[in-house]
Amino acid sequence: MTQALSNTLTDLLQESALARPVDLRYASNRYAVGGAVAAAVTARLLGGSWADALGVGGAAFLAWATARELDPDHSETATVALPVAAAAAWMGGPGNPLSGLAALSALRVMAGTVGRGPTAVDLAALAGQAGLSAACGEKAAALLPAVTPYVTPGAKALWPMGGALVPALSGGAGASLPASITGLAALILAPRLIEPELTAAECDHPPRTVQPVRVQRARQAAVLTILGGVVTGQTRSLVPLAAAALAVGLRRQG
Repeated sequence: MTQALSNTLTDLLQESALARPVDLRYASNRYAVGGAVAAAVTARLLGGSWADALGVGGAAFLAWATARELDPDHSETATVALPVAAAAAWMGGPGNPLSGLAALSALRVMAGTVGRGPTAVDLAALAGQAGLSAACGEKAAALLPAVTPYVTPGAKALWPMGGALVPALSGGAGASLPASITGLAALILAPRLIEPELTAAECDHPPRTVQPVRVQRARQAAVLTILGGVVTGQTRSLVPLAAAALAVGLRRQG
């Protein structure tokens, strides 16, 4: 029975559009893990609580991972996004990690970097992340995974949008000056960020390559989400997304 469960889990991961393990054989992945740990340790040494330190490290890693989805051809943007998110999270306080995870999951499916179409389990995961974000008062972040199936080829499912309709049980993490500045900086560079750009990166499951139109759609969705966070005062939990978008915008601007 244990073997059967293991095989079932393996099959689910193989078919998932969300599963993307961190392979430490690659230098960029080692940098992400090491950078996130270093950010957490630094935050703790500077007087932060363990909860805050873990929040800073988590924001740093999520920013790196999100940048890899928004800019699959250029790992250097993820390298920049990690310390930007760590600094913003440390100075302004970390937000809700569920929002960063929801944004990462949504953009991964939108951009199609894994090379698989979303399964029913993936759609349920997106709906769940949208619902949890909404329940935590992070409505701006909740909308991104909620609408992802509708704008993703081969996944025109409307029911995950119900996750964003879950009533808020708390007021959310709100905004901070560093988080808002990061979001505004990303929005300033948004015109360059969302311009069409060719991509050559291979999906995790070759021989498929990442489609430029899907990456552009993911970037557009990221910008709209950041805008929503700035307007509604929910920028703190969107620091990973804003840092990733800012890093990509800076690369394209330069």
